[in-house]
Amino acid sequence: MKIWIARHGQTDLNHARRMQGRTDCPLNKKGISQARQTREKIGGIHFDAVYSSPLKRAQQTGSILGGVDVSELIIDPRLIETDFGKYEKRKYYLMGPAMTAYWAMPKIFPAPPTVETISSMKERAADFLKDLEKHDYENVLVACHGGIMRALCGYLDEAPDGLHWERAKNCETRVYEYKDGKHTFLKSYSLDK
Repeated sequence: MKIWIARHGQTDLNHARRMQGRTDCPLNKKGISQARQTREKIGGIHFDAVYSSPLKRAQQTGSILGGVDVSELIIDPRLIETDFGKYEKRKYYLMGPAMTAYWAMPKIFPAPPTVETISSMKERAADFLKDLEKHDYENVLVACHGGIMRALCGYLDEAPDGLHWERAKNCETRVYEYKDGKHTFLKSYSLDK
């Protein structure tokens, strides 16, 4: 099985460089264009299933990348973005030292109060992927967000700490193969690669 993990395209909050966790805003024009360009890059792949976060930006991206109507998406709440609590919608450079340190180095600094912990993100990512691995898909698309994508890719990378903390760009799509109980990274699609 090939598992395609995609971050959503740009939104107005992304463009404004603000923390966007559970705020449910749609893709902007650039985000829609990014999703269409990424679909062109990945070519004529047929996805046996397209899973998505319940948030609009991921659903729109999943629909475009997956070549399916939004009504055909399999919505899974475990794919929702990280809960940023009181830091929601704050400018990246105005988060304060506790959140800045946590988001830059989560292995060293704990989550500030009101913010979802790394252990929570890893738990729901692993739970989702273990369920996904029970299916017999050839290609499956998972449309999600930059925060939870770090835990999903950490699981698929079989990282000792369960994290792949490298930031994904808007519409970046990482492809993994799951075979014989093992995960292998195959390729990354990004609009600037």
